[in-house]
Amino acid sequence: MTRKQNFNNKFEPKKCWVGDTHKICYDTKEEAEVAAKVAEYDHAAKDLTVYKCEFGDHWHLSSKPKADRS
Repeated sequence: MTRKQNFNNKFEPKKCWVGDTHKICYDTKEEAEVAAKVAEYDHAAKDLTVYKCEFGDHWHLSSKPKADRS
């Protein structure tokens, strides 16, 4: 995952705007799928899907079904 280092010496994930939401960017589909599994396990986030960003060469997570994202 692409990250930047902030002033507190912590790493923050790269993000981009998708509509009115600031979303985390994942470099590969596989990386996004792993993040979805981690979110499901750690935060009980069910039914997350991954999709390719239409604004860049990266991937995002969504809680909406594929048909509802447009």
